Amino acid sequence: MLYRKFPRCPHDLSILGFGCMRLPPAEGEPAGGKIDEPQAIRMIRTAIDAGVNYIDTAYPYHNGEGEVVVGRALGDGYRDRVFLATKLPSWLVTSREDMDRYLDEQLARLGTDHIDFYLLHGLGAETWENLSRLGVLEFLDSAIADGRIRYPAFSFHDQFAVFKEIVDAYEWTFAQIQYNYMDEQNQAGTQGLKYAAERGLGIVVMEPLRGGLLSGDVPAIHQHLRDAPVRRTPSEWGLRWVWNHPEVTVALSGMSAMAQVTENLACAEQDLPGSLSPDELAVIETMRDTFASRVKIPCTGCRYCMPCENGVDIPGCFMYYNQAYTYDAKEKAEGVYLWALNGTFTGGIPGYASCCVQCGECEEKCPQHLPIREYLQDVSGFFEK
Repeated sequence: MLYRKFPRCPHDLSILGFGCMRLPPAEGEPAGGKIDEPQAIRMIRTAIDAGVNYIDTAYPYHNGEGEVVVGRALGDGYRDRVFLATKLPSWLVTSREDMDRYLDEQLARLGTDHIDFYLLHGLGAETWENLSRLGVLEFLDSAIADGRIRYPAFSFHDQFAVFKEIVDAYEWTFAQIQYNYMDEQNQAGTQGLKYAAERGLGIVVMEPLRGGLLSGDVPAIHQHLRDAPVRRTPSEWGLRWVWNHPEVTVALSGMSAMAQVTENLACAEQDLPGSLSPDELAVIETMRDTFASRVKIPCTGCRYCMPCENGVDIPGCFMYYNQAYTYDAKEKAEGVYLWALNGTFTGGIPGYASCCVQCGECEEKCPQHLPIREYLQDVSGFFEK
């Protein structure tokens, strides 16, 4: 196992982090539902025994069961061998008191007296504005002072301008961003990666394989893999591309099967920054171009169409629809679509395409002049029948 450091933290951290959002489901359960606890504990402990020392979970994972199972996995002395990360459920906070209440609940769930890395979860413009108004930075100072958390951080899903504002607002230990070879220009992107690093923040990467989409058996890229100068699985190519960036300290993998743990552990033994050759980078560039050519709806994610008065997450609907076609992954994309847009993160207001009332206001604001209403009907028929 290889290790790297955050600039503002002296500890050696495994370049592979165990992300606990996709633990194996119990028999008959959907992904993200009730956990196969014995299997999940075996997987987490196998990774720790092999050198993984960064474990990441969050308040809503597996409907709240995730933190509990992680806490049990870290029994028998395993807690002392890892750095534990979890996250404040930003979208649920309505008062300063909520922040302490959620943190204390998480400490109890996890069976620990402190969180090593405590993140503000999934920040965007609205959640950041709300948390700032309610005093979240004072909360972090207080929780660090009383020992409940050791290092403050945040995870992020929005545009670069918002990311820059958050980076500059506090002395964070790291930022957690979505980053992979298909998302160089999305959300914080490469620009955010470099901006945070220049200001002394570490980088933890979530979705290095786009939720497993870059690991799939996609016939369109088989020839690229066969022609590559070295033989690697799609997962290996994706992880190595992320670890090739010297700014990245940890890449989180949401492993849901022991075979994935074994494969990812092998990758994490050899991936040094800047280790990919020009020929290897060219393979990834070719795969990126091939995937990009398969996009069904040419939405750029600019969000000028938002907000929708009826709650439809228009860019989100298009993103999951495109993922289904681009990566030959209808079942996986459908599962995420039905979970991510069910209203959990938006105060109970669902964002499904079927919520569209065909008012047309979004089309008037779209700089690409897309037939959004027609596309939303396609998405609804595809995912919601």
